[in-house]
Amino acid sequence: MKKFYSNGKLLLTGEYLVLDGANALAIPTKFGQDLTIQPINEPQLIWGSFTNEGNCWFEATFNISKLRLTSATFDSNKEGGAEFIAETLLNILKEAKKLNPDFLNIENGLIVKTNLSFPKNWGLGSSSTLINNIASWANVDPFMLLWNAFSGSGYDIACAKHNTPIIYTLNNGIPSIKETQFVPSYADELFFVHLNQKQNSREGIAQYKQYKEEAKLLIPEINKLTQEFLEAYSTEKLNSIIIEHEHIISSIIKQEPVKKRLFSDYFGEIKSLGAWGGDFVLATGGKNTPKYFKNKGFNTILPFKEMAL
Repeated sequence: MKKFYSNGKLLLTGEYLVLDGANALAIPTKFGQDLTIQPINEPQLIWGSFTNEGNCWFEATFNISKLRLTSATFDSNKEGGAEFIAETLLNILKEAKKLNPDFLNIENGLIVKTNLSFPKNWGLGSSSTLINNIASWANVDPFMLLWNAFSGSGYDIACAKHNTPIIYTLNNGIPSIKETQFVPSYADELFFVHLNQKQNSREGIAQYKQYKEEAKLLIPEINKLTQEFLEAYSTEKLNSIIIEHEHIISSIIKQEPVKKRLFSDYFGEIKSLGAWGGDFVLATGGKNTPKYFKNKGFNTILPFKEMAL
């Protein structure tokens, strides 16, 4: 049996602008996804995807020699249905085979299982961890697999492969990854709060592209804030950086900052992460932070040290 594992991800700075060369600070998470492969005698690929609670939420069977879908089942129809998920998975496998023609060039079959260690709706990278695991299995470049199958900056793939915070930059389409440290002395005052909805990053990217030309002019400011974010010596300093960063991104994508929109009476600062509008936000605060968000109906609140790898 073979097994591969990839880390989840959170983008702390440089959201959207990372697509056009901004320096972005990203962290791998303690949560991720594994992929196990077991050979069988039947000439088919039997796929099962499991939640963090061990429930199978997606199953599919493929003809392994022709890489064709035979059947698929899905535990709900909320995310496009079993056939859509199966076709997406099939596309990833086909792109991996294009990059490495020897991939899946076998006579017998396989049982493949994926296991998330976080709830699917958290937005920590169920797709990016899957792509990185498949790339490791197929022995292909995960960035090429991502860009051939989907789109995106690739920072999430970088987090899947690294076990420390990174500064991620796209230089003319080539990823640059610099490992760094972000374990602030005030880490106990930082919290990740889930907004009870999963954001589709592709929709956020499409929205950003409407404004990208004017946005590129702001990359130097975002680069400066990314460096200041890393070097912030106190919560107060980080708060001022968050306010400025939120203002810049808000001006680009024409959306209200999440604090103004949902938490205007909050005593700390709040920063959107990744595609605005869903998934996790970063909140600065203290011992009363969990109580505040729970009173607002947001019950998934993780201290920084419980989330960051």
